[in-house]
Amino acid sequence: MDNNQDKVLNITLQKEEKKDNNLKISLGSIWRNFKRFFILWLVAAIVISILSFSYSAIFLRDKNNTLSALVSFTYSGIEKGLDPSGDVFDVNTIKSPIVIENALTKLGYSLEDLEKIRQNISIDGIIPSDAIDRITTYKSVYENASTGALAAAQEMLDVSYYPTQYKINLNYSGLSYKSDEAVQLFNTILECYRDYFFDTYGYNKALGSAVTALDYNDYDYAEAVDIFDSTLTSLRSYVNQLSEEDTTRFRSSTTGYTFSDLSAAIKTIQNMDLDSLSSYISLNNITKDKEALITYYQYRIDTLTREKTISEEKLLTITDSINTYQKDSVMIFGNGTDSINTNSSQASEEYDTLIKQKIQTQTDLSTAAQQINLYSSRLALLQSKPVGADSKVERVEADLISINDKVNAMIESVNATADEYYETVTFANAYNILVPASASAVSTIKKIINESMLMLLVLEALLLVVYICVSVIRALVLDNKKPVVAAVSEQIDDTTENEKDKK
Repeated sequence: MDNNQDKVLNITLQKEEKKDNNLKISLGSIWRNFKRFFILWLVAAIVISILSFSYSAIFLRDKNNTLSALVSFTYSGIEKGLDPSGDVFDVNTIKSPIVIENALTKLGYSLEDLEKIRQNISIDGIIPSDAIDRITTYKSVYENASTGALAAAQEMLDVSYYPTQYKINLNYSGLSYKSDEAVQLFNTILECYRDYFFDTYGYNKALGSAVTALDYNDYDYAEAVDIFDSTLTSLRSYVNQLSEEDTTRFRSSTTGYTFSDLSAAIKTIQNMDLDSLSSYISLNNITKDKEALITYYQYRIDTLTREKTISEEKLLTITDSINTYQKDSVMIFGNGTDSINTNSSQASEEYDTLIKQKIQTQTDLSTAAQQINLYSSRLALLQSKPVGADSKVERVEADLISINDKVNAMIESVNATADEYYETVTFANAYNILVPASASAVSTIKKIINESMLMLLVLEALLLVVYICVSVIRALVLDNKKPVVAAVSEQIDDTTENEKDKK
C-alpha cells in the first residue's frame, strides 16, 4: 500500500511540472505581499529619514552655520552694472571693513574678528532664468550665423546681464558668536551698508567742508567776496541740477525748502549781499594791502584773458567739427511692391557730444569775459582813489561776518535737503533688504532638511525599489509553487480515502 501511494505521488508531480512550464503571477498575490511587507518598509523608511537627518545635522555642521539674506538694488544704472555715480558697481563693498567696523561698534562687539568676518562673507548674484535663456539663445544665433550676418549676430551677443539681486552669506562656524548673535551681527552689517551707500552716493559734502575750512579773514576783503561768490555759484549750480532731476517737486520736511527755493535764496545772497558789499568795497577802496590787491587783480585779468583765448580757439575748433561732421546714414527700403528706397541721416552720440561741448565752451567764454570786465573796473577804481577810512573797514568786516553766517547756513540747508531727497526719493528703494537673516528653530530645521533632502530621496527611492521587487518576486514564487502543492495535497487526500474504502 505504501508503494502504491508513492507511485501516485510521483506521477502527479511529473504531470504538474509539464503543465506549469509558463510562470504565473496575479495582482492579488502582489497586493497581499505589499500589505505583508508594508510595515517593514514603513519602519525602514522612517529609520533612513532619521539617519539622514542626523547625518546632515552632525557632519554638515558648517553648512548649517551659514546665514543667508537677500538684498536688491533698484536705481537707474544698476541694470548696466553701474553705481549711482556712473562708475562700475562693486557689490563687494557690502563687506567693506568700514561697514563691518560700524556694525561691530554699534553692537559693542570687539573688532578682533573684523577680518575673519569679512573673509567669511560671500556674495552670489541672482540671474533670472529668462535672462539665462536669452543669453543662451543669442549665443546659439552667433554660433550658427553665416558670414554676412556675423556682425548682426555679434551685436546680439553683446548683451550682458547684471544682477540686481544678490544672496549674501555669512558662515559663522569659525567665529565666537552664538546663532542669535551671528544673526544680529549679520543683519546689522546689512543695515550699516545702507548708511554707507547713502554716504557714498548721496550729496558730496566736500564742498561744504572746504568752505567752512577756509577762514575769510586770511584774505583781503575783495578776495573774500570772490571766495563767497564762487562757493555760492557752485552751490547754486548743484541745486539747479537736482531741481532738473526732481520730478516730484520735493520739499524737505526738515528745512521746508524745495530746490527751487534754495536756488532763489542763493541767488538773493549773491545779488543783494555780495554785489552790494563788492560795490561798497570797490567804490571806497577798502583793502588790507593796496599794492597786493592791485597785483591780485592784474594776475586775475591775465589768467582770465588766457582762459578766454583758449575758449575762443576751442569754440572755433568745435564749430568747424560740427559743420564738417557727417551724420550717420540710414537706408529705408521699400515694402517690396515698389522700388522706392529712402536715405535718411541722423545724429549720433558723437554729434550730440560736440553740441554739448560747444554750449559749455560758450558759457566759459562769456563767464571769462564778464570777470575780466569786473576785475578791470575794480583795478581802475583802486588805482584812482585812496584807501577807505577805518569806519568803512568796520562796516565791511561786519558785513563779511553776516555773509559768512548766511553762506554756512545755506550750505547746511542744501546738505539737509539733498540728503533727505536722496534717501526718500532718489534712493528710496535703491537698496533693500528683501529677506533678512534668520536663525529660528524652524529655519534651522528647514535648512537641515534641505541639506539632507537629496540624499534622503535617493535612499528612499532605493528602499521603495527593494520593497516593490521583494513583493513582486515573492508573489511570483508563491503563485508558481501553489499548483504543485495543491495537486500533491489532492492526491494524498484521494489516496487516503481509497485506503479507507478498502478497509
